[in-house]
Amino acid sequence: MALAETQSDQVVLVVEDDPHTAEILRLYLNRDGFEVVIAQDGKRGLELARERKPSLVILDLMLPGMDGFDVCRSLRADADDVPVIMLTARVEEDDRLQGLDLGADDYVTKPFSPRELAARVRAVLRRSGRDRAEGGGRKLTSGDIAIELDSRDVSVRGRHVRLTPTEFRLLVFLMRSQGLVISRERIVERVFGYDFDGFDRTLDTHVSNLRRKLEANSPDGKVIETVYGVGYRFIAPGSHA
Repeated sequence: MALAETQSDQVVLVVEDDPHTAEILRLYLNRDGFEVVIAQDGKRGLELARERKPSLVILDLMLPGMDGFDVCRSLRADADDVPVIMLTARVEEDDRLQGLDLGADDYVTKPFSPRELAARVRAVLRRSGRDRAEGGGRKLTSGDIAIELDSRDVSVRGRHVRLTPTEFRLLVFLMRSQGLVISRERIVERVFGYDFDGFDRTLDTHVSNLRRKLEANSPDGKVIETVYGVGYRFIAPGSHA
């Protein structure tokens, strides 16, 4: 009961058109102390997201009327940094990568383990809480790149660059480790909080998207270097050999 009391202020929005699946999620998340609100279509999901300001959204992709991709796109268009876990029966890798590209933090396929999904919810929320705690109004700079940790604003040569929450977290971690080669395993542990099968391609997608956004605004060339067989290294713009 003490756990429920400590997390009662955290709301998880479940956007899922299958009542059975939604109720299973409600049961497991209630046991972890979260308040759960449910929407059975994308339009209602967006309404509840704006009304309730949830701590996290679990979002089915195959929804009536407005699919999960469009819902996620609308959430991000609102500049909403709420964590999103996509939940779907669609197992194609392109669907997962598209969801991550739109700003989802994770992608879980059906059938799924409710216990595992609940663990992922806890991990994502711990990570988000840590990010807020580490903000503190401080600023990170490297060459032409500047990050306001409190406002989560990123700029390159003074021009705002819009990043997804995962891309932002990845950039902060790499900048703080500037010049060091960071292994994939370490990035997964620090940025994502857990590992799962098939992660290599997912990590590559996040890095590729981040690299594209940064380098489009920087004249100095490569910002994130791939060290094959090991991981990645952040190179301060203007410091290339």
